[in-house]
Amino acid sequence: MSKSGENYDVLIVGGGPAGLTLALALVQSARGIKVGLVDRRPLSVPRDARASAIAAGVRRVFEALGVWDRMAAAAQPITAMRITDSGEGDISRPLFLAFDGDVTPGEAFAHMVPNSVSAQVLLDAVADRISVIAPATITGFAAEANAARLVLEDGRILAAPLVVAADGGQSALRGMAGIGVTGHDYGQTGLVTTIGHALPHEGVAYEHFRPSGPFASLPLPGNRSSLVWTERSENAPRYLAMDDSTLATEIEAVMGSTLGAVTVEERLMGFPLRLQIARDFVGTRLALVGDAAHVIHPIAGQGLNMGLKDVAALAEVVIEAIRLGLDHGGSEVLERYQAWRRLDTAAMAAMTDGLNRLFSNDVAPVRALRDFGLGLVDRAGPVKSALIRTASGISGGGPRLLSGLPI
Repeated sequence: MSKSGENYDVLIVGGGPAGLTLALALVQSARGIKVGLVDRRPLSVPRDARASAIAAGVRRVFEALGVWDRMAAAAQPITAMRITDSGEGDISRPLFLAFDGDVTPGEAFAHMVPNSVSAQVLLDAVADRISVIAPATITGFAAEANAARLVLEDGRILAAPLVVAADGGQSALRGMAGIGVTGHDYGQTGLVTTIGHALPHEGVAYEHFRPSGPFASLPLPGNRSSLVWTERSENAPRYLAMDDSTLATEIEAVMGSTLGAVTVEERLMGFPLRLQIARDFVGTRLALVGDAAHVIHPIAGQGLNMGLKDVAALAEVVIEAIRLGLDHGGSEVLERYQAWRRLDTAAMAAMTDGLNRLFSNDVAPVRALRDFGLGLVDRAGPVKSALIRTASGISGGGPRLLSGLPI
């Protein structure tokens, strides 16, 4: 392979939230670092009415990077969560577990941030500070002694000591590097839409556990909520084919009129659900972050947050190596990143997988046992507090950015 081409300190493949946040963390922490960002689509704000749950720890990452204030202006804090369990045809939905209050005084455990807002803020923050190579198709990847090289469809060659795959669950770069995945299909489809409703949500998120999977409504500014709803894959086409009026009636029935009359504000979208973990989070001069490294069930709303935890960890080990004059794409640096993230990822994957198996059924003895367990947790204050802190990403021992500290 020819060694001529464009040289960078770090090349990031993928212009989603993980890729953009990593680019910002690097250019903000290392003066003069040359970062290239490659994406197969033009880099722009998506036409996306959806929103994502940003946990408190990840919010601190954005605070440390100086972009949270702009996101916060359009965000809705989640100040409480109510969890119910119901079987097929149940009219009542008894409350078994409730989380109230803040992770620290005045600090909500999560915020809902519109995807279009977070994308715009991150794009503005990296503008003129990184090199954008998009749209561009990568046709080859090779890791050599001192650099990794990307070959583009137009013949250009990009080189850097470190390449980062942030190109999603179907990561082409992961495949080119020969890194396999392990996991399984859930036989479920995630259904996502935004609704308006007659009653105020008052910052409360609701999670209704049903035999087909969890049904979550997450508060947005105004009388609006984001729905993330798990359905058996064989049933999903029926919902996807419904007109808005019929769909609204179905949603009200599931929610038990918690938020009153419902209107559907955007087309229902569906995506298959699976557990997928990369066998390695690193390769020679390559690091995987976000969905390229792990895809988990959305039952706990942790997918994006896990990806941004990857970013915080990788940025820290890379910046520290650069400051010490070390090879920031070398195996010792990348192994430190992998060791930092694999245990947390495995624990969260096991938790979400176990919760989905436990709650996605209508077996009476299992329901009785899990509801009894939820009731015990609800009455155990320290246990609830520990769960909130873990889900919020502030349980301690993590990267500096998760504590709101600069690298």
